[in-house]
Amino acid sequence: MPKSELLLPAGSLVKLKTAIMYGADAVYAGTPDMSLRTQSQFSLEEISEGIAFAHQNGKKIYLTLNLFAHNEDTKKLPNFVKTLRDLKPDGVLVADVGVFDYLKENAPELNRFVSTQANVCSSSAVKFWQKMGAKLCVLGREVSFEEMRQIRKDCPDIMLETFIHGAMCMSYSGRCLISNFLADRSANKGKCAHCCRWHYKLNIRLKDGTIKALEINEQNKDMFEFLLSEDFRAGEYYEIVEDEHGGYVLNSKDMCMMPRLNRILDLGLDSLKVEGRNKTEYYAATVARAYRQAIDDYFKNPSNWSPDIYMKELYALQNRGYCLGFFDGHLTNLSQNYEYTRTLGDYLFAGSIVAWEEDEAIFELRNFIQSGETIEFLIPNTLKTLPISLSEFEDADTGLVSTKVSAGQNKKIRIKPQSWNMPISKIKKLLPVLSVARKFSPLSGENKTLYTHKLKEFDTLCNQKV
Repeated sequence: MPKSELLLPAGSLVKLKTAIMYGADAVYAGTPDMSLRTQSQFSLEEISEGIAFAHQNGKKIYLTLNLFAHNEDTKKLPNFVKTLRDLKPDGVLVADVGVFDYLKENAPELNRFVSTQANVCSSSAVKFWQKMGAKLCVLGREVSFEEMRQIRKDCPDIMLETFIHGAMCMSYSGRCLISNFLADRSANKGKCAHCCRWHYKLNIRLKDGTIKALEINEQNKDMFEFLLSEDFRAGEYYEIVEDEHGGYVLNSKDMCMMPRLNRILDLGLDSLKVEGRNKTEYYAATVARAYRQAIDDYFKNPSNWSPDIYMKELYALQNRGYCLGFFDGHLTNLSQNYEYTRTLGDYLFAGSIVAWEEDEAIFELRNFIQSGETIEFLIPNTLKTLPISLSEFEDADTGLVSTKVSAGQNKKIRIKPQSWNMPISKIKKLLPVLSVARKFSPLSGENKTLYTHKLKEFDTLCNQKV
């Protein structure tokens, strides 16, 4: 069985190169104007450079044209499609049937991929798009494992892609109108305000019509809980937790399919997709190398494969708690994070090597570091790390030396050859430009309690059904 492709997001040229360096087989990217990548940091020149970089490394790159077009958008199609034809990506992700048809008529040489925004959730939908000329369909996040199995069986002659990691949308495959309604920002044009992550407070309406906030204070906070239930899940209650900031009724945990990766690989899907175009290079590197190693190890020795060592890497990322998405066919209360909306974890992005000047590494900071603190470099093509501890920091631009440094305004330091524990020639091979580093920053107090609780919930979820 051929290996499934590992597909990573590329929100910028640096993230694109980082994802490929740490193991992605392909990346997907887009320019802000005609896709759901309105926060893309790409210029046209950088897109062109990214395509060249991917192809030089034997990798693929897909560009996005997956907005739902209004008349004003379709007027831009001729120029945009001309640009796509000049760039020659390996595929174009499309959701709108009008856009798909325009590409078919005016750029037939481009591979047309059907985006997750098109909500492809059945064999019949896949067959429809195949008749229309689609080369690949991205299955909706709502498709269960058993449904994936059946779709693969029913549709053997078209490429299929599924999500395996990243943020979940509380709406149907991202087609959400809450942002449109509350913030006048269309999620279907890539402008989602992420209203599902907002704080919501409970209020009560009195008989005289006045509305008052339901105050939760030290005196009454332990007297009651708020529980939701509905007809189809009799006896199953969903707790609504509210503190002085509000509640998080719509806040989903992040998807993580690593504990089920072996079963997904057995299906023979063509591409496994990671969400996170707005995440950092550290996210791209960590997720890429964890799944890259997991996929390769499974095909080498499937009978002895276990997700545990790869999960340790994914737990080093800031996250909202993990869930299995719709793998088992339905969501439970363990898929939601009612307690908080921020991401938590015991590691932070320390920075990355942006250049080698002779034998000195130029390290761009992304977090505070003080004398004696250890940072770990993530070595590409392995799960190993290379720790290093610096007693002082030399500013790469001014030469000033200090015992602590903070990130900001592209702050960079020089790491001297003597700072490493092995020959510099070996270090330069292990850690090429764009290698990222993390620092251990253990949670404490309430945050530690909350995060530990989420880890236990995910373990419970993974053991419910195998």
